[in-house]
Amino acid sequence: MTSARVAVVGSANLDIVVPVPHHPATGETVLGGDHVLVPGGKGANQAVAAALLGGDVAFVGRVGDDDAGARLRASLEAAGVDVSRLHVDDGAPSGIALIGVDEEGDNAIVVSPGANSRLSPTDLDQGLLADASVTLLQLEVPVDTVRAAARAAGGLVVLNPAPAVPLPDGLLDDIDVLVPNRLELTALAGDGDPVDQARSLGVPTVVVTLGAEGALVVTGSEVIRVPAPEVEAIDTTACGDAFCGALAEALACGVDLRDAVTRAVHVGALTATRHGAQTSLPTAADLVAAFGD
Repeated sequence: MTSARVAVVGSANLDIVVPVPHHPATGETVLGGDHVLVPGGKGANQAVAAALLGGDVAFVGRVGDDDAGARLRASLEAAGVDVSRLHVDDGAPSGIALIGVDEEGDNAIVVSPGANSRLSPTDLDQGLLADASVTLLQLEVPVDTVRAAARAAGGLVVLNPAPAVPLPDGLLDDIDVLVPNRLELTALAGDGDPVDQARSLGVPTVVVTLGAEGALVVTGSEVIRVPAPEVEAIDTTACGDAFCGALAEALACGVDLRDAVTRAVHVGALTATRHGAQTSLPTAADLVAAFGD
């Protein structure tokens, strides 16, 4: 299978991860364990996930001129991601995410976007996006920049609509594959049956991530349910990002949709067996060792 370029436009955050016995209710203070600092951010996570699986990946984003920004750049580079379009902003700190992980492995996240919120359409490399086989987008950077990237893309456009925010008119018209979780799907389409919700959005392909249940693929002509393998989950941080990165990498290489989603489900499941964001993302060799993929 030949290498194909994935262009990721999105966020990079330094995650501050704290294990907690349970997530706090409003007004409640919870004593957690020792915190760890882990490179993260939806965009950077997805870029690293795709690169570790063998993808030819370029990342477009912004970090601050600070230690966190240096950490984030180094983590992307270590995974083999092209960071020549990672801009340094000396007027804003790097983004951070405060993540509590409970005893069941479920997380709750608060994001301070910092430099991510300054990523603008003028930061985009039009040639990169025009030439990329897949452009992968999320919503932790300004939505106007996401829309501009979608319009500039020459290949397949994949949008992970996370976090759930109102979308500008016309954005979904430029999306080929939408990858929401159940909450994000409902935020976009309202309550209802997931298949009906997906089809109401008018996107050619909607892939709904379902956690331990796998994924639901909805196109205009078919519905595919892809089960997840059983694993011992310890931390669900970055599982969705691992899925999106794996899906983009597979699609960029011309893999059939069903097989691409199956591979992405396995990558997401394996990610749940490890702690942290980018530290939990598997390589292609890890995937083969675990599932024979």
